[in-house]
Amino acid sequence: MFTRYGYSTIAAVALLAFLIIAGGIVSSCQWLKIGLWILAAVLLVLTLQFFRDPERMPPGEKDILVSPADGKVLVIKDVDEPNFIKGKATQISIFMSPLNVHVNRIPVSGTVSYLQYIKGKFLRAFEDKASTKNERSEIGIASEHGKVLFTQVAGYVARRIVYELKPGDSVTIGKRFGMIKFGSRVDVIVPPGWEANVHVHDKVTAGETILFRYTGKELK
Repeated sequence: MFTRYGYSTIAAVALLAFLIIAGGIVSSCQWLKIGLWILAAVLLVLTLQFFRDPERMPPGEKDILVSPADGKVLVIKDVDEPNFIKGKATQISIFMSPLNVHVNRIPVSGTVSYLQYIKGKFLRAFEDKASTKNERSEIGIASEHGKVLFTQVAGYVARRIVYELKPGDSVTIGKRFGMIKFGSRVDVIVPPGWEANVHVHDKVTAGETILFRYTGKELK
C-alpha cells in the first residue's frame, strides 16, 4: 500500500524510469543498456519504498499518546514551550531516516486548536536547534488531558511538509494526517502530567508505539 501523498512523485519517477529504460533499449552499447536499466529499477524501487504506507493499529489503552512518526528517539528533555502549552513541558524528538515510513499519524485524540506553518532554515534534522530554527509545522491538540503540541520539522534533505489539518478539526489517535518527504524529525511536546514511556535511541512506530502515559503527576 502506498500513501496518496506520494502519488504524483511516484508517477513522475515511473515516467522517468520508463524514459531511462527506453534510452537503454535504443542504445547500442550493452554496458550502457544494462546500467540504464539498473538505474531505472533502483529509482523506482527506492521511490516505492519511501512512499509505502502500511496499516497501523493503536494500542487499545486509555491515557496514552502514541508516536506520530517512525524512527529513532533522538531527544527526551524538559523545555519551556512559549506558543501553545505556554509553560514547562517534556519534549521527545524522533529522527526519521530516508528508510523509515514517512506517513505521520495523530498522537492523541482531541481537537486541533493551534496550527502554524513557520518558514525557516534547513539544518540537519538531528541538530538540537533544528526544532526552533528549521522550517516546520506546529500542530496543537486540545486533548482530554490538556494540550499536546507536535511539530513536523524539515531537515537538510527533507524540504516538503504535508499535512491535512485545520483549526477546529476533530482528530483520532493513530489516524494519518500527513508526511515529511525524504527524512527529517518530529517533536512531541506535552505539559506536566505525562510520563515518557520510551528512552533515547529506542526505535518507534507511528500510530503504535506509546510515547507517553498520562499519570497526572507534575514534573519535579
